[in-house]
Order: sequence, then structure tokens, then C-alpha cells
Amino acid sequence: MPAARVAPATDTEPSADTAQPTDTASAAGEAPPTRGFLAKATLVTAVLSIAGALLGLGRDQALAHLFGAGTETDAFLVAWTVPEVAATLLIEDGMAFVLVPAFSLAVARRARGAGTGADPVRALVASTLPRLALAFVGVAALLMAGAPYLVAALAPGLPDPGLAVDCTRLTATCVLSFGLAGYCSAALRAHRRFLAPAAIYVAYNTGIITAMFVLGGRWGVRSAAVGVALGGCLMVAAQAPSLARQLFGRRRPYAPEAEATAAQDPSPLDGHEVTKAPQATEGGEVPDGPAPSVKHSVELALIAPVLMFALCRQSQVLIERFLASTLPSGAISHLNYAQKVAQIPMTLSLMLCTVTFPVLAQALAEGDTERARSRVERDVAVASCMVLLGAAAVFACAPQIINLLFQRGAFTAQDTAATATVMRVYSVGLLGHTLVGALVRTYFSAGRPTWYPLAAMAAGIVATSWIGAGTVEAWGVRGIAAANAIGITVTAGLLLSGMGERRSVPIRTRRVLHELSKPVRAAVCAAVAGAFCASRVDSPELGLAAGGLTVTVVYVLLLRVLGVKAVAPAFRTALRSVTRRLPHVRFR
Repeated sequence: MPAARVAPATDTEPSADTAQPTDTASAAGEAPPTRGFLAKATLVTAVLSIAGALLGLGRDQALAHLFGAGTETDAFLVAWTVPEVAATLLIEDGMAFVLVPAFSLAVARRARGAGTGADPVRALVASTLPRLALAFVGVAALLMAGAPYLVAALAPGLPDPGLAVDCTRLTATCVLSFGLAGYCSAALRAHRRFLAPAAIYVAYNTGIITAMFVLGGRWGVRSAAVGVALGGCLMVAAQAPSLARQLFGRRRPYAPEAEATAAQDPSPLDGHEVTKAPQATEGGEVPDGPAPSVKHSVELALIAPVLMFALCRQSQVLIERFLASTLPSGAISHLNYAQKVAQIPMTLSLMLCTVTFPVLAQALAEGDTERARSRVERDVAVASCMVLLGAAAVFACAPQIINLLFQRGAFTAQDTAATATVMRVYSVGLLGHTLVGALVRTYFSAGRPTWYPLAAMAAGIVATSWIGAGTVEAWGVRGIAAANAIGITVTAGLLLSGMGERRSVPIRTRRVLHELSKPVRAAVCAAVAGAFCASRVDSPELGLAAGGLTVTVVYVLLLRVLGVKAVAPAFRTALRSVTRRLPHVRFR
């Protein structure tokens, strides 16, 4: 197949994303993606992620409306810990850090010389999927059997542990479904297919909402746990057809010049071996002969630190619920609702990093440190500017947002006030959460094991635990949220200071910190101005509009005054990608 076409660069700033493909990239049949490709992929991912987030809000609204913020909801939210941890380990972080680079390399080697022989992608699937699926089934069974002990460990002060145990046994099924969904997502993103992976949370939340309204009257809050099990199955079903097309669709013809390049410049990733394939004829056909010998493995030495990091990061939620279980009824619910809403800006700001993760892995695999450094610095700048705007809006308009989203049915005005206060505290840590999500990818993209991210996350967890335990008695849920914000900021600082060629990508740390300080100052001023304007209006709708508009105007103006230029090129490229057809982009 001809190499993918690259749209001409129109920005004056040179970019590795708009450069012509190297021999290796061309040989792989995948040119380095242009800014237009990344913009369109990010746009598709963001639109579907927003849809999933809105459905997630609808799910939380339904939970609050049907069951309030009391004992039943607290019991379910303890069981909700299982899908939260599983999503982090198996879909969002965790396995993605291992599987995306592995599939990216397999896709490149398939294009180099699969021919009629063994397909490297199929070989990778055959060697990893059965064992992983068996492990997922075993873990799910252990969680079901040990549900009483798990609930006792997570929330020893829970008034109704029996209900939490029932819900935990139902939600434990998501270990298998989330594992398969995360596997499909990693494979599809390595193929530069982003539509189906971005749609999984739309399917997931649709299943939960449907189950609550259909079964809620008969089964109570257990219906939400049934919805988790159903939603997990829908996540897999949403991606299976697209993955099947990539695995069993029409094969690409073998490129002999690619094999020559590959033989001279083998990939530095361990665990993958390829022998020379037969030469193609002038017509592009591969003659009969020995097929390429392909060996693929995902090493335990690489998986262990990734999974331990993801589990350690998710333990922040476990610490919060453990501490909140000793507080009056409803505390866990207030933390949950506040966290779900506050983290929406973080989720959206990391969409670009999700799309560029395979790009970063490819650059490191090819030894192109300069392109990797440029990619990381640009992603950090854009993601930080976006999340700080969202954090300022959340801080300024927290009471209005919670009032409009949740205050109805069993969710009272007192619940709104408590949740809004917690959400404002959470907003302080959103930049830290975003930096951790953006930077940790660089540590795991090169395909070599590293324990530094785990050490940084462990330091943040220690800070969260000590601060939370010391403040929960005096400050209640506010102290728990403050501990979360401080702990994740400590982790972000350690990850940023540890960036270097030995562990990760050698970025210009001082320059990055200097540039980050500008949107931070702008966000603080915008949040104060927005909160003042929102509080002057009695109507929550008008207050939200006034506060949100004030935050946006003040933030954008201050970015211009301070000379922040990271966001404008990204928005211009996104606009061009919408108004112009890009024939080299594929979203099947």
C-alpha cells in the first residue's frame, strides 16, 4: 500500500507531527501523524468522551434521585470501588501502558512483512489474550468469594455491610469485561482507530442507567450493581466488530524495502523477535516459502510496575472511603458526587494525551528523542491550560453546578452545600491529576521496566493518608478532599522532577514549570472573579452562566497578557480538521 499521505504543515512553528515520514515509518505503512490527524482523533475522542461523561452525570443524577445520599447509596459506592479500580488498571492506565506499545510494534511489523505468513498482531493476541482472560476470571471469582472481607476492609464503619457485599459480588464481574474492553481499546488505538474505544463509556453508562430505572423499584440500589455488570458487557460489544476487522480483514502486501530497513534498525523494545521474510516479486506478490517467524511476549517485569502504579494511584479513593466511613451517613456519597463532577475537566484535558500515546511510543521505539520531547512538552502545555480553565469554573460555580445536577428527589439542599464545598477543594488538585496522567505515559512508553512512577505515587499516597487522618476529625470530608489534592500534587512534582533520559523523556523541566506558572496565575484570578459574579445571582442557572462566562473571559484575557501560546495552535488545527476532509485519517 502507498504510504499514508501527510497534510502540509501550515503553522510556522516546526513540528515533528507534520514532518515527512522516515524510512522506518514509511516502511511500517504508518507515517508519523500530522497535527490534523491528532486534532481530528482528539476531537472524535473528546466528543464521545463528553457524551460518556454526560451519561455518567445522568447515572449519578439517577442514583441521587432514586436513592439519595444515605445508607443505601453509601453501600453501593463501596461496591463501586471495584469498577473504579478495574477501570484504572485495565482500561485507562495500567494495561494500556503495556499493551499500546506492544501492539504499536506488532502493527508496524505486520506492515513491514506479514505477507502470507504469521501475522505479528494475531501472534501477539494468541500469546497474551487467553492468559489474560484466565487471570481476569480468576480475580473476579476471588472478589466474589471474598466480598465480605473486602467490604469490611474498605468501610469498617458501614451501617449496612450486607447490602454492600451483594453489590460487590455483582460489580466483580466487571474485572473480566473491563479487562477485555481495555485489551480491545489498546489494540484499536495502536491501529489508530479511536472511534470505538472512545464510545465505551457511552455504552457502559447506558447500561447502568437502564438497569436502575428498569429494576430499581424491585431490587433497590442493587439494580445499579446489575447495571455495572451489563455495562461492562456492552463495552466489549462496542469494540469487538472493529477489532475483528483489524485482525481478520484484508492483509497488506509485503514490502521488501521495509524488511531491509527493519533488519538494519531493529526496534529497541524487548520481547519481540522477527526473522527475515521472503522477498516479494515485482508485482508485489509474496512467493511461497517460509513465513516470518514471529515471537511476541509481554514481559512480567514490565507489567508489574505498571499495574502496581495504577493500583497505588487508585488507592487514593480507597483511603478516602475508609476515612469517610467513620463520618455521618452520606459522607461517602458527597465525596463521590463531588469527585465525579470535578474530574470532568481533567478527563477532557487528557484526551490529547490518550491520542498521542501511540505516537510517543513509536517515537521512542525509533530512538527519536527530540520528537518525543517535543510531543511531551506540547501535550503538558495544552492539557494544563485546558484543565486549569475547567478547575477555575468548577471552583467558581460549584454550588450552582451541584444544585442543577443533583438537587431533586432524595438529594436535599444540605447535600448540595456539602458536596459543593468538597468539589471546590477537589478542584485545587486537578492540575496535579492531569500532570500525573500526562507524564506517567512517558515513563512507560519506552517498553522498559521502571519503578520510579510507583515510588512517586507511593509518596503521594503517604501524604494523602497522613493528611487525611490528621484532618478528618476536624474538617470532615473537606479534610479528606484536601489530602487528595495535596497528595496528587506531590506525585506530579516528583514525576516532573524525575524526567530524564535514564528514566523517561528528557524534557526541559525549568521551561515547562515557567510556562505552567502562567496559566496557574490566570486560573486563580479567573476563579475568584467567577465565584464573585456567580454569588451575586440568586438563580442557579443565571449564576452558572454569569460565573462561567466571567471565568472564561478573565482566563483567556490573562493568557494573552501573560503570553501563553500553547492552546491557540491546537484550537486552530482542530477547527481546520473539522472543516476539511483529511483522507489519511481512519476511524473505522
